[in-house]
Amino acid sequence: MSQQLALKSEIHELKEKTGALILAHTYQNSEVQEIADFIGDSLELSRLAANAPQKVLVFCGVHFMAESAAILSPEKTVLLPAPDAGCPMANMADPETIREWRSKYPRAAVVAYVNTSAAVKAESDICCTSSNALKIVSSLDAKEIIFLPDQNLGKYIASQIPDKKFHLWPGYCHTHHRVTIAEVEKAKKALPEAKVLIHPECKPEVSALADFVGSTKQIIEHVGKSEASVFIIGTEMGILHALKKRYPEKKFYLLTPGLVCPNMKKTSLEKIAASLRKMEPVITVPEPIRSKARLALERMLAI
Repeated sequence: MSQQLALKSEIHELKEKTGALILAHTYQNSEVQEIADFIGDSLELSRLAANAPQKVLVFCGVHFMAESAAILSPEKTVLLPAPDAGCPMANMADPETIREWRSKYPRAAVVAYVNTSAAVKAESDICCTSSNALKIVSSLDAKEIIFLPDQNLGKYIASQIPDKKFHLWPGYCHTHHRVTIAEVEKAKKALPEAKVLIHPECKPEVSALADFVGSTKQIIEHVGKSEASVFIIGTEMGILHALKKRYPEKKFYLLTPGLVCPNMKKTSLEKIAASLRKMEPVITVPEPIRSKARLALERMLAI
Protein backbone atom coordinates (compact mmCIF):
# COMPACT_ATOMS: atom_id res chain seq x y z
CA MET A 1 0.00 0.00 0.00
CA SER A 2 1.35 3.44 -0.95
CA GLN A 3 1.95 6.06 1.74
CA GLN A 4 -0.95 8.17 0.45
CA LEU A 5 -3.37 5.23 0.53
CA ALA A 6 -2.19 4.34 4.03
CA LEU A 7 -2.76 7.91 5.21
CA LYS A 8 -6.23 8.01 3.68
CA SER A 9 -7.10 4.77 5.44
CA GLU A 10 -5.77 6.06 8.76
CA ILE A 11 -7.66 9.35 8.40
CA HIS A 12 -10.87 7.46 7.71
CA GLU A 13 -10.38 5.29 10.81
CA LEU A 14 -9.48 8.25 13.01
CA LYS A 15 -12.47 10.21 11.71
CA GLU A 16 -14.81 7.37 12.63
CA LYS A 17 -13.18 6.95 16.05
CA THR A 18 -13.31 10.66 16.96
CA GLY A 19 -16.61 11.48 15.25
CA ALA A 20 -14.92 14.26 13.30
CA LEU A 21 -16.12 16.21 10.29
CA ILE A 22 -13.46 17.21 7.77
CA LEU A 23 -14.11 20.53 6.01
CA ALA A 24 -11.92 21.68 3.13
CA HIS A 25 -11.81 24.94 1.25
CA THR A 26 -11.96 24.77 -2.54
CA TYR A 27 -8.37 26.07 -2.72
CA GLN A 28 -6.92 23.04 -0.90
CA ASN A 29 -4.68 20.46 -2.58
CA SER A 30 -6.62 17.85 -4.56
CA GLU A 31 -5.72 14.96 -2.22
CA VAL A 32 -7.06 16.97 0.73
CA GLN A 33 -10.30 17.72 -1.11
CA GLU A 34 -10.66 14.01 -1.87
CA ILE A 35 -10.71 12.96 1.79
CA ALA A 36 -12.93 15.83 2.99
CA ASP A 37 -16.56 15.30 3.99
CA PHE A 38 -17.41 18.67 2.55
CA ILE A 39 -15.71 21.09 0.16
CA GLY A 40 -16.83 24.68 -0.17
CA ASP A 41 -16.14 28.39 -0.04
CA SER A 42 -16.06 30.54 3.08
CA LEU A 43 -19.84 31.00 3.30
CA GLU A 44 -20.60 27.28 2.93
CA LEU A 45 -17.96 26.34 5.50
CA SER A 46 -19.28 28.98 7.93
CA ARG A 47 -22.79 27.54 7.67
CA LEU A 48 -21.55 23.99 8.15
CA ALA A 49 -19.46 24.96 11.15
CA ALA A 50 -22.55 26.47 12.76
CA ASN A 51 -24.95 23.61 12.01
CA ALA A 52 -22.87 20.42 11.97
CA PRO A 53 -23.82 17.89 14.69
CA GLN A 54 -20.24 16.59 14.92
CA LYS A 55 -18.30 17.65 18.02
CA VAL A 56 -14.93 17.67 16.25
CA LEU A 57 -14.35 19.91 13.23
CA VAL A 58 -11.16 19.56 11.18
CA PHE A 59 -10.60 22.69 9.12
CA CYS A 60 -8.46 22.22 6.02
CA GLY A 61 -8.01 25.87 5.26
CA VAL A 62 -6.44 28.90 6.90
CA HIS A 63 -6.54 30.26 10.44
CA PHE A 64 -9.46 32.69 10.15
CA MET A 65 -11.73 29.87 8.92
CA ALA A 66 -11.01 27.70 11.94
CA GLU A 67 -11.45 30.77 14.15
CA SER A 68 -14.89 31.37 12.65
CA ALA A 69 -15.88 27.80 13.51
CA ALA A 70 -14.60 28.27 17.07
CA ILE A 71 -16.57 31.52 17.35
CA LEU A 72 -19.83 29.89 16.27
CA SER A 73 -19.31 26.57 18.08
CA PRO A 74 -17.25 27.11 21.25
CA GLU A 75 -18.48 23.77 22.64
CA LYS A 76 -16.84 21.88 19.78
CA THR A 77 -13.20 20.94 19.24
CA VAL A 78 -11.91 22.82 16.20
CA LEU A 79 -8.69 21.46 14.73
CA LEU A 80 -6.44 23.27 12.25
CA PRO A 81 -3.94 20.71 10.86
CA ALA A 82 -1.71 23.48 9.50
CA PRO A 83 -1.61 26.07 12.33
CA ASP A 84 0.84 28.25 10.40
CA ALA A 85 -1.63 28.61 7.49
CA GLY A 86 -2.51 32.26 7.83
CA CYS A 87 -3.94 34.89 5.50
CA PRO A 88 -1.76 37.91 4.71
CA MET A 89 -4.85 39.93 3.74
CA ALA A 90 -6.50 39.17 7.09
CA ASN A 91 -3.39 40.48 8.81
CA MET A 92 -3.79 43.83 7.02
CA ALA A 93 -6.73 44.78 9.27
CA ASP A 94 -6.47 45.52 12.99
CA PRO A 95 -8.98 46.48 15.71
CA GLU A 96 -7.28 49.75 16.68
CA THR A 97 -7.47 51.19 13.16
CA ILE A 98 -11.12 50.15 12.85
CA ARG A 99 -11.90 52.16 15.98
CA GLU A 100 -10.07 55.13 14.44
CA TRP A 101 -12.10 54.81 11.22
CA ARG A 102 -15.32 54.61 13.22
CA SER A 103 -14.45 57.94 14.85
CA LYS A 104 -13.61 59.42 11.47
CA TYR A 105 -16.78 58.07 9.78
CA PRO A 106 -19.35 57.86 12.63
CA ARG A 107 -22.32 57.22 10.34
CA ALA A 108 -20.70 54.28 8.55
CA ALA A 109 -21.49 50.60 9.10
CA VAL A 110 -18.41 48.39 9.36
CA VAL A 111 -18.55 45.38 7.01
CA ALA A 112 -15.78 42.83 7.53
CA TYR A 113 -14.91 40.25 4.92
CA VAL A 114 -14.71 36.84 6.63
CA ASN A 115 -11.01 36.88 5.69
CA THR A 116 -10.28 38.67 8.97
CA SER A 117 -9.23 37.79 12.51
CA ALA A 118 -11.72 37.24 15.32
CA ALA A 119 -10.52 40.48 16.94
CA VAL A 120 -11.39 42.40 13.75
CA LYS A 121 -14.79 40.72 13.44
CA ALA A 122 -15.47 41.74 17.05
CA GLU A 123 -15.08 45.40 16.05
CA SER A 124 -17.37 45.05 13.03
CA ASP A 125 -21.12 45.34 12.57
CA ILE A 126 -21.51 42.44 10.14
CA CYS A 127 -19.42 40.00 8.12
CA CYS A 128 -19.65 39.03 4.46
CA THR A 129 -18.07 36.65 1.97
CA SER A 130 -17.33 37.15 -1.70
CA SER A 131 -20.51 35.16 -2.41
CA ASN A 132 -22.85 37.33 -0.38
CA ALA A 133 -21.10 40.73 -0.08
CA LEU A 134 -23.49 42.46 -2.49
CA LYS A 135 -26.55 41.10 -0.66
CA ILE A 136 -25.14 41.96 2.77
CA VAL A 137 -24.18 45.56 1.94
CA SER A 138 -27.44 46.14 0.06
CA SER A 139 -29.42 45.01 3.13
CA LEU A 140 -27.91 47.66 5.41
CA ASP A 141 -29.74 50.91 6.16
CA ALA A 142 -26.46 52.82 6.50
CA LYS A 143 -25.59 55.05 3.54
CA GLU A 144 -21.89 54.90 4.40
CA ILE A 145 -19.88 51.69 4.50
CA ILE A 146 -16.44 50.95 5.91
CA PHE A 147 -15.46 47.86 3.91
CA LEU A 148 -12.45 45.85 5.00
CA PRO A 149 -9.90 44.54 4.36
CA ASP A 150 -10.13 43.79 0.59
CA GLN A 151 -10.13 46.97 -1.47
CA ASN A 152 -10.72 45.07 -4.72
CA LEU A 153 -13.84 43.27 -3.52
CA GLY A 154 -14.94 46.55 -1.97
CA LYS A 155 -14.58 48.41 -5.27
CA TYR A 156 -16.47 45.69 -7.09
CA ILE A 157 -19.38 45.89 -4.64
CA ALA A 158 -19.30 49.70 -4.56
CA SER A 159 -19.64 49.83 -8.36
CA GLN A 160 -22.98 48.02 -8.02
CA ILE A 161 -24.37 50.12 -5.16
CA PRO A 162 -23.88 53.75 -6.30
CA ASP A 163 -26.23 55.18 -3.66
CA LYS A 164 -23.85 54.24 -0.82
CA LYS A 165 -20.54 55.88 0.02
CA PHE A 166 -17.68 53.44 0.58
CA HIS A 167 -14.56 53.90 2.69
CA LEU A 168 -12.26 51.15 1.47
CA TRP A 169 -9.52 49.57 3.55
CA PRO A 170 -6.22 49.38 1.59
CA GLY A 171 -5.89 45.59 1.92
CA TYR A 172 -5.69 42.95 -0.79
CA CYS A 173 -5.14 39.24 -1.48
CA HIS A 174 -1.57 38.70 -2.67
CA THR A 175 -2.63 35.83 -4.92
CA HIS A 176 -5.44 37.64 -6.76
CA HIS A 177 -4.02 41.17 -6.62
CA ARG A 178 -0.98 40.22 -8.70
CA VAL A 179 -3.04 39.24 -11.77
CA THR A 180 -2.50 41.76 -14.59
CA ILE A 181 -4.42 42.99 -17.62
CA ALA A 182 -1.59 41.70 -19.81
CA GLU A 183 -2.02 38.18 -18.42
CA VAL A 184 -5.75 38.22 -19.13
CA GLU A 185 -5.21 39.50 -22.66
CA LYS A 186 -2.55 36.86 -23.28
CA ALA A 187 -4.86 34.07 -22.08
CA LYS A 188 -7.77 35.35 -24.17
CA LYS A 189 -5.55 35.54 -27.26
CA ALA A 190 -4.36 31.95 -26.73
CA LEU A 191 -7.91 30.67 -26.17
CA PRO A 192 -10.30 33.03 -27.99
CA GLU A 193 -13.18 30.57 -27.67
CA ALA A 194 -12.89 30.42 -23.87
CA LYS A 195 -15.05 32.26 -21.35
CA VAL A 196 -13.06 34.16 -18.73
CA LEU A 197 -14.23 33.72 -15.11
CA ILE A 198 -12.55 35.93 -12.50
CA HIS A 199 -12.73 36.32 -8.71
CA PRO A 200 -13.62 39.83 -7.41
CA GLU A 201 -10.47 39.87 -5.26
CA CYS A 202 -8.64 40.69 -8.50
CA LYS A 203 -8.12 44.35 -9.42
CA PRO A 204 -11.16 46.11 -10.95
CA GLU A 205 -9.41 46.62 -14.29
CA VAL A 206 -8.75 42.86 -14.42
CA SER A 207 -12.30 41.92 -13.41
CA ALA A 208 -13.59 44.27 -16.11
CA LEU A 209 -12.16 41.93 -18.75
CA ALA A 210 -14.09 38.91 -17.44
CA ASP A 211 -17.16 37.28 -18.93
CA PHE A 212 -18.23 36.52 -15.37
CA VAL A 213 -17.09 37.76 -11.95
CA GLY A 214 -17.87 35.72 -8.86
CA SER A 215 -16.76 33.77 -5.80
CA THR A 216 -15.43 30.23 -6.04
CA LYS A 217 -18.92 28.82 -5.46
CA GLN A 218 -20.44 31.22 -8.00
CA ILE A 219 -17.78 30.34 -10.59
CA ILE A 220 -18.48 26.62 -10.16
CA GLU A 221 -22.23 27.18 -10.47
CA HIS A 222 -21.79 29.47 -13.50
CA VAL A 223 -19.84 26.80 -15.39
CA GLY A 224 -22.75 24.42 -14.88
CA LYS A 225 -25.22 26.91 -16.32
CA SER A 226 -23.02 28.03 -19.22
CA GLU A 227 -23.28 26.55 -22.70
CA ALA A 228 -19.57 27.19 -23.19
CA SER A 229 -17.16 24.25 -23.03
CA VAL A 230 -13.82 26.03 -22.52
CA PHE A 231 -13.02 28.32 -19.57
CA ILE A 232 -10.12 30.45 -18.36
CA ILE A 233 -10.22 30.46 -14.56
CA GLY A 234 -9.06 33.57 -12.73
CA THR A 235 -8.89 32.39 -9.14
CA GLU A 236 -6.73 30.08 -6.99
CA MET A 237 -5.74 26.89 -8.78
CA GLY A 238 -7.38 24.59 -6.20
CA ILE A 239 -10.76 25.24 -7.80
CA LEU A 240 -9.67 23.33 -10.92
CA HIS A 241 -10.01 20.01 -9.07
CA ALA A 242 -13.67 20.65 -8.27
CA LEU A 243 -14.40 21.98 -11.76
CA LYS A 244 -12.82 19.01 -13.57
CA LYS A 245 -14.52 16.53 -11.25
CA ARG A 246 -17.96 18.11 -11.62
CA TYR A 247 -17.74 18.92 -15.33
CA PRO A 248 -15.44 16.33 -16.96
CA GLU A 249 -16.81 17.16 -20.41
CA LYS A 250 -15.52 20.74 -20.19
CA LYS A 251 -11.99 22.15 -20.34
CA PHE A 252 -10.40 24.51 -17.83
CA TYR A 253 -7.23 26.59 -17.99
CA LEU A 254 -5.68 28.61 -15.15
CA LEU A 255 -5.42 32.27 -16.15
CA THR A 256 -1.85 32.53 -14.86
CA PRO A 257 0.55 30.15 -13.02
CA GLY A 258 0.78 32.76 -10.24
CA LEU A 259 -2.70 31.92 -8.94
CA VAL A 260 -1.46 29.76 -6.07
CA CYS A 261 -2.04 30.53 -2.38
CA PRO A 262 0.95 29.14 -0.45
CA ASN A 263 -1.00 29.15 2.82
CA MET A 264 -3.86 27.08 1.40
CA LYS A 265 -1.30 24.52 0.25
CA LYS A 266 0.18 23.99 3.73
CA THR A 267 -2.41 21.36 4.69
CA SER A 268 -1.43 17.79 3.83
CA LEU A 269 -2.70 14.27 4.49
CA GLU A 270 0.16 13.79 6.94
CA LYS A 271 -0.89 16.86 8.94
CA ILE A 272 -4.56 15.86 8.95
CA ALA A 273 -3.71 12.39 10.25
CA ALA A 274 -1.40 13.81 12.91
CA SER A 275 -4.04 16.34 13.97
CA LEU A 276 -6.69 13.64 14.44
CA ARG A 277 -4.20 11.35 16.18
CA LYS A 278 -3.20 13.98 18.76
CA MET A 279 -6.42 16.03 18.66
CA GLU A 280 -4.42 19.20 18.17
CA PRO A 281 -3.74 22.03 17.34
CA VAL A 282 -7.04 23.24 18.83
CA ILE A 283 -8.24 26.70 17.81
CA THR A 284 -10.10 28.72 20.44
CA VAL A 285 -11.22 32.35 20.70
CA PRO A 286 -11.24 34.04 24.12
CA GLU A 287 -14.09 36.07 25.56
CA PRO A 288 -15.29 38.78 25.10
CA ILE A 289 -13.87 38.74 21.56
CA ARG A 290 -15.75 35.53 20.69
CA SER A 291 -19.18 36.85 21.68
CA LYS A 292 -18.71 40.13 19.85
CA ALA A 293 -17.37 38.42 16.73
CA ARG A 294 -20.23 35.91 16.85
CA LEU A 295 -22.77 38.73 16.52
CA ALA A 296 -21.14 39.91 13.28
CA LEU A 297 -21.12 36.37 11.86
CA GLU A 298 -24.66 35.57 12.98
CA ARG A 299 -25.97 38.75 11.36
CA MET A 300 -24.41 37.56 8.11
CA LEU A 301 -25.79 34.04 8.40
CA ALA A 302 -29.26 35.40 9.17
CA ILE A 303 -29.28 37.29 5.87
